[in-house]
Amino acid sequence: MTKFFEDIVIGDTTDLGNHTFTAEEIIRFAEKYDPQPFHLSEEGAAQTHFGRLCASGWHTAAVFMKLLVATNKRLVQEAVDEGRTVARIGPSPGFDKLKWLKPVFAGDTLSYQRVITGKTESRSRPEWGILHSDMMARNQHGDLVFSFKANVFVERRKD
Repeated sequence: MTKFFEDIVIGDTTDLGNHTFTAEEIIRFAEKYDPQPFHLSEEGAAQTHFGRLCASGWHTAAVFMKLLVATNKRLVQEAVDEGRTVARIGPSPGFDKLKWLKPVFAGDTLSYQRVITGKTESRSRPEWGILHSDMMARNQHGDLVFSFKANVFVERRKD
């Protein structure tokens, strides 16, 4: 995100990138953060309702965050290289409606995306606006597998 609050258009869409979930990384993440049988081995997963190894929802969320940060860094660098002034991004006051809609199996490739859905002028911090977005990931079949509604403070123009 490089634009000031006033310059952001509802409906703007940013592709954040793709990620393929390998069995090895699914297991490695699960061993550290989400040690449930369907994340730890094919054998364990076969005994569950998933039937095969799948990624933790928190893993899909962590990959989202990694891709979002990388995309923002790239966009900021491009703006700086072009001599444009970059707006500051503030904290997030939270998110809503986090959903893991379908399992992400070993070998699946997710495409992550941000869609701007709304803007609110901050009453308590007039130098900031709150940007509302739908964050999502689709698998290689086009199925929506992960989504949430995000909010973040974005700097307003000073002029």
